[in-house]
Amino acid sequence: MNIVGQKLDQIFELLFERFGPQHWWPGETKDEIITGAILTQNTNWQNVEKAVLNLKKASLMSLDKLYSLRQEQLAELIRPAGYYNIKAKRLAAFLKWLFEQHNGRLSEIESMKTETFRQELLQINGIGRETADSILLYAFERPVFVVDAYTYRIATRHQLIEPECDYEQLRSLFEDNLEDDVKLFNEFHALLVRTGKDFCRPKARCAGCPLEKLPHQSEID
Repeated sequence: MNIVGQKLDQIFELLFERFGPQHWWPGETKDEIITGAILTQNTNWQNVEKAVLNLKKASLMSLDKLYSLRQEQLAELIRPAGYYNIKAKRLAAFLKWLFEQHNGRLSEIESMKTETFRQELLQINGIGRETADSILLYAFERPVFVVDAYTYRIATRHQLIEPECDYEQLRSLFEDNLEDDVKLFNEFHALLVRTGKDFCRPKARCAGCPLEKLPHQSEID
């Protein structure tokens, strides 16, 4: 194992020892996970949970039922997630792709190769790389590492990668230096999110962080 791989293993072990399993993604079905991945853009998870609860209360938490809704109805139901009109359009764009190109069947897209699947998702209006990778990892259990602002801050502050790195470079850092393991990718990303929320904020709170004793810099140039 190379030095980067060793450092990633050390980070994972320290975080897991402190926080334990994160049980992420908190969704009961693929339909719910996909919906949540789209709704969580630019908002916190508590707001997404409220929106998903609205859909459940209306007995609409399935992709086929959402597809039959008018966009205005969908927007009103997901209002707690914020930017609800924009997110209704994005969810509608995903549903249009699924139903018009893949017969509305998740089983049909499950057989797609991961890279082909990813490229199709990225062609959908409003589906960016983080959302696409969240759908792939959490809903379809593909070994794709999800990158977000928390991942970036921790990786750069711990000098795993240069601050000017882009999304794909950071994704490759994890995928190339870790075992190709869906459960590991899932848990590692969730632990990084926990660490980013509790300690590695835009203004770092290093005291008490599980990674405090590792070489790091609290600010990113």
